Amino acid sequence: MVLNAAFASSLALMPTPAGAQWWTAAPADFEDCAERAERSGGGGDAKASLLADCEARFAGRRKAGGGYTYHDFMQNRSFDIAGPNPTAAEQRMIDEQYAAYLDGHRRSIIVAAFAEKQRQQQLQQQASLEPDKPAPIVAPRQTRPVAVVKPRPRPKSADCTDPLACGWSRLSSGLKDITKTLFGPPAKTKRS
Repeated sequence: MVLNAAFASSLALMPTPAGAQWWTAAPADFEDCAERAERSGGGGDAKASLLADCEARFAGRRKAGGGYTYHDFMQNRSFDIAGPNPTAAEQRMIDEQYAAYLDGHRRSIIVAAFAEKQRQQQLQQQASLEPDKPAPIVAPRQTRPVAVVKPRPRPKSADCTDPLACGWSRLSSGLKDITKTLFGPPAKTKRS
């Protein structure tokens, strides 16, 4: 019994391989994290996933001369920050700058709308002050007289026993009348 207890306690005290990463330090900033992601042996999707994780963990980017910068895409502007992520005070300052940016943007829209309204009023005043100009006289276009074709009475066939034959004759005569109306009578050809 004592031997079984000693064996069980020795198994409990054996090191496990699962906790082997306790000595690996976490990445310090985005660039360090991205470098580790590049060195990892994973494929394209795995690297992309690791880089996305790095972007989510670190908002700031390392500057060449030291320090970090944070780019706010809403303002399209960068801010210098102390570490790889903005502190609460730095985030508050960035938010205040964004509020000022929105206020300035709103004011510029109002000023542009006011200037456009003034321009429209000036145009209306100029139009009302100018005396009415007479419409320009346009010379009439010379036109050819159009021949009016009088429809000829169609002879009615007394006996139309075959409806298909009567239909074709009516259709062809109707087409001839339409072409004469649209294009006029056929041109006379000169014989030499």
